[in-house]
Amino acid sequence: MPLIELYILRRVAIMFLAVLCAAVGIAWTVQVLQRIDFLTTSGQTFQTILQFSSLMIPSAIPLVMPFALIIAVTQTLSTMNQDSELVVINASGASRSAVARPILLLAAVISVASFFIANYVDPYARMNMRAMMADASADLLNVVIQEGNFRKIADNLYIQIAERRSDGSIGGLFIADSRDPTLDLIYYATDGAIASTPNGDMLLLKNGELQRRNVEDGTVSIINFDSYAFDLTQFTSAGEDFVLYAKDRPLSYLMNPDPNDPILQTRPLRYKAELHRRLTQWLYPIVFALIALNFAGDSRSHREARISASFSAITTALLVYWAGYFVSDKADKDPVYFVLMYAIPLGVIVVTGFALATGRRIGIPDKWSDRIVDMLLAARQYVIELYMRMSARYRRNAGGQA
Repeated sequence: MPLIELYILRRVAIMFLAVLCAAVGIAWTVQVLQRIDFLTTSGQTFQTILQFSSLMIPSAIPLVMPFALIIAVTQTLSTMNQDSELVVINASGASRSAVARPILLLAAVISVASFFIANYVDPYARMNMRAMMADASADLLNVVIQEGNFRKIADNLYIQIAERRSDGSIGGLFIADSRDPTLDLIYYATDGAIASTPNGDMLLLKNGELQRRNVEDGTVSIINFDSYAFDLTQFTSAGEDFVLYAKDRPLSYLMNPDPNDPILQTRPLRYKAELHRRLTQWLYPIVFALIALNFAGDSRSHREARISASFSAITTALLVYWAGYFVSDKADKDPVYFVLMYAIPLGVIVVTGFALATGRRIGIPDKWSDRIVDMLLAARQYVIELYMRMSARYRRNAGGQA
């Protein structure tokens, strides 16, 4: 590879990695915050929380990769244009491919990596994450035994304890059970413990009372007991099994799903839509790279580029990605959208590739560009004038009060 192509490849790759790390960090933080209830209420160790959080990263990487690439390409090429590097490259007699070749090579590598992560790494991470969530939900010892807090175990069932003793027993236990619409049950106990039996986990209550309130007539009966066993089996069975959705399945399963799969039987197009999404999603890094090259790959003077090439390229890429996302979202209801899922990225590749190969430019027409710039300048002037008027009014009011 010529030295100039290595130079461009190195600059774009460094910028891509920087943007990717920042974007993945933001996406990872958002996903962690969406599951903050699980992380804070399940009583997990810091190591388990860290492991659980790391399993969210593979799902964010394929989503962020195309946008990190187009930002890196447009920013690098715009900077090279401002520094007259693109002008020097063109003046030296280098062909247009000298700029496009390293970027397309990087885009191809990113597309392959995106395909591998989305079809093999991410499904494995998702399955492990669902297993951890199911195990944590099934572990009532960690969910319930949180001193001083009410814990919702099921709809209309809450448990609260006063203390957790060093020997594993419970002190000061309260249970409110309103699952039966005709009966309210309230349990008090001074002592308790969780015991494992062949039939499942049992919550043993000692030295307490049970209040039974009939909802229909309001009558209350109180029963004192020395010991009482509260069955937890129906709440701990969740850890033995968990539901896997289409996004959690590897590519091999999507291509040949189990005929007895309940999701396949109730939503037969769900797996097909996810399969076609996996087979098209990895093309978007190449699509975005071609869009960026068409908008920012040539040297342009300031008169020719009144609107930023980065703005134009990223806006176009967002519209293309939105169209692809909209089509893939509709595909699990109508198989007609399967064709559009391939037509959108492949069509953009053909159009932008043809324009790049023939030396044509893709951009906003000059009249539209001038009108947009004039509108932005007018808006900017209006904001400045409004700020000046408000500042003058504030100074007059401040002077009058003084």
